[in-house]
Amino acid sequence: MTDELVLRNARLVLPDAVVEGSVRIRRGLIVGIDEGPAASGEDLGGDFLMPGLVELHTDHLEHHFTPRPRTRWDPIPAVLSHDLQMAGAGATTVLDAIRIGTMAGDDGGSVTAGALALLTAVEYAADAGITRAEHFIHLRCEVSAPDCIEAFDAIGENGLLRLASLMDHTPGQRQYADVEAFRTYMVGKGRIAADEVDEVMERLRRVAEEYSDAHRHAIAERVAARGIALAAHDDATEEHVAEAARLGVRIAEFPTTAVAARSAREHGQLTVMGAPNIVRGGSQSGNVAAAELLRLGLLDILSSDYVPSSPLQAVFHLVGGGAITLPEGSALVSANPAAAIGLDDRGSIRAGLRADLVRVAAHTAPPERHPAGTPIPAVRGVWREGRRVA
Repeated sequence: MTDELVLRNARLVLPDAVVEGSVRIRRGLIVGIDEGPAASGEDLGGDFLMPGLVELHTDHLEHHFTPRPRTRWDPIPAVLSHDLQMAGAGATTVLDAIRIGTMAGDDGGSVTAGALALLTAVEYAADAGITRAEHFIHLRCEVSAPDCIEAFDAIGENGLLRLASLMDHTPGQRQYADVEAFRTYMVGKGRIAADEVDEVMERLRRVAEEYSDAHRHAIAERVAARGIALAAHDDATEEHVAEAARLGVRIAEFPTTAVAARSAREHGQLTVMGAPNIVRGGSQSGNVAAAELLRLGLLDILSSDYVPSSPLQAVFHLVGGGAITLPEGSALVSANPAAAIGLDDRGSIRAGLRADLVRVAAHTAPPERHPAGTPIPAVRGVWREGRRVA
């Protein structure tokens, strides 16, 4: 008997090459990488073996918790359902994005209560060992909301918190520079009645003037004291980025313009864009395309955002189109996000790192079934610390 697991006959996606070979795993760690055939082990049939995905920004936990407007699901089953979906998409490390700060269309104080319920459920599931992926928390702080600081202080000391982001969804700036995009989203989601939008937008602008700047600084101070990563969200101008840099921001999430993305790079920030932006060919809000930032050398990380399966799909889309190599695509969804939040024990297939791995078959559908013509990634196996979890 041996406690060593061998995954053989795979195309290994290493940091700088794709090679045919096998990976040896012992006690949850990669202990060896061998090129060529191996005599024994689990045969992966020539599929790709990639590092497990490290997901920094997924909104999907909240969708499982609130599957319909003003309808709450039991939070622990919601976490497990979300976890199953993320692991099935190849993610072995997930930062669950939980929003704090009551906005227009929210139901009173339920946002903070819901955030606490989700955090407690994630913590319980992690402690009980019943999740497939390893879960941490990404606290999305709506700085324009009057109750943002109160909510942060109720949650911010939790040991699972690894990332906080500064958000401001006030209509007329950042993501909603085009107020029609705000109108379309809020009315379409059923959060605001069409005949009330103008009044709500004016009220939000007044509230933001009172709270946004003070809350942005207060959150940054609290995050710095905790030593966790701080992200800016939807920066649009050089001034936005410069302010974020002064606050200690390391990560630029979803910059809305190439100007902001370039400024973020100049300030040493890592740029995150949504993988759905790549797959769809552009931003749903009319902002800068992620593919354009990639072309300019300004894209570091892809996140699933609102489609859990999109990171792998985006990687194979880009590789199939010749924009990047598979090792470069793997870095966008594994090594780079892991490094961004200080998880230096994972994200690549290298000896000594965690055996967080995903087996991927690249399926090419007939053109009449899939007009894009690029390979469709199908996840066929997921290992977290050498244990098969999906």
